[in-house]
Amino acid sequence: MPQVENGIRASSLDVSWTRSRHSTAEGNCVEVARIDGGIAVRNSRHPEGPALVYTSAELAAFLAGAKDGEFDHLV
Repeated sequence: MPQVENGIRASSLDVSWTRSRHSTAEGNCVEVARIDGGIAVRNSRHPEGPALVYTSAELAAFLAGAKDGEFDHLV
């Protein structure tokens, strides 16, 4: 099966999207889904828009940084 390309239309992926329980009713969230070759991420306010695709290692590195507070200055 071919690898999913970055920027693919998120709505074209036949996957189950998951959002954080910390998401708000105003739509302030992103959604993630497991795909062949990694994890797709989309903006829940634009489900038809593009999905960014990351490898498991890339997402693990990002999550580790977020847990360590490396990105706290952005919010």
